[in-house]
Amino acid sequence: MNSIIKLFGIQYPIIQGGMIWNSGYKLASAVSNAGGLGIIGAGSMYPDVLREHIQKCKKATNKPFGVNVPMLYPNVEEIINIIIEEGVKIVFTSAGNPKTWTAFLKEKGITVVHVVSSSVFALKAQDAGVDAVVAEGFEAGGHNGREETTTLTLIPMVKQKISIPLIAAGGIATGRGMLAAMALGADGVQVGSRFAASVESSAHDNFKEVIVNVKEGDTQLTLKELAPVRLVKNKFFNDVQELYAKCPTKEELVTLLGRARAKRGMFEGDLVEGELEIGQIAGLITEIQPVKEIIDTMIAEFKQAQIEIGQLQF
Repeated sequence: MNSIIKLFGIQYPIIQGGMIWNSGYKLASAVSNAGGLGIIGAGSMYPDVLREHIQKCKKATNKPFGVNVPMLYPNVEEIINIIIEEGVKIVFTSAGNPKTWTAFLKEKGITVVHVVSSSVFALKAQDAGVDAVVAEGFEAGGHNGREETTTLTLIPMVKQKISIPLIAAGGIATGRGMLAAMALGADGVQVGSRFAASVESSAHDNFKEVIVNVKEGDTQLTLKELAPVRLVKNKFFNDVQELYAKCPTKEELVTLLGRARAKRGMFEGDLVEGELEIGQIAGLITEIQPVKEIIDTMIAEFKQAQIEIGQLQF
């Protein structure tokens, strides 16, 4: 049996990324009900809001689901305690040292997965005792690694170094992309941008329309001095680039970023002044679909690509 399917008790080795302002209980439960692993994104939720989403997710699905916890966010201890109190059995950690919470979570019977952007950090996560890692390439949307290693090269590099299950992320939105990642050594895939443009995503409809209209070259990684993030090129992005032309200090960048830019863009739908985070693969996303349709299409494409590749001759 596929190691990711076995680890999480799911039908397909497809994990939904825990994207801030996109990944509420409606998306997580829909992905789990469709055979993947849904993830609630705790990074954009106050503790009481997270508790509410966990409780609603438990009512909306009887399948496994998890919570993504960015460890550098405020209230992380309170968030961890809520996860334990609500009986969540799968936690994806990111943006921090996996040694901080892994042992504690595993003592509570929780399966722990850590998101990394290099083989060095993959090894550190394995040494910390995680059950699997997500290796996320430079193509991914949202906050990204500083190494700028693409998924095509990252996955085989990480595969060489670790012995635990490996989930590929970054630039994966189709069945063919899923097959390619698994051919490189991944045991499963994490999909973000494709699910951000789903019917069940908690993103604003304005942002979903932006995703399906993004073309090749319309996103770029920026703000590396703060936390590297891939953004759609809108007015806010252009303001950032104009500030860079003046060799800004870190404080000046923080001032421009201000507060709640991501919420303003992705959740409230301000396409001008908001921060719009999405991956390069958005160039292949052309319509807003229900989650079940997305997963069914990916699996059909995966199986068809397997047949076509099996017929290739040299």
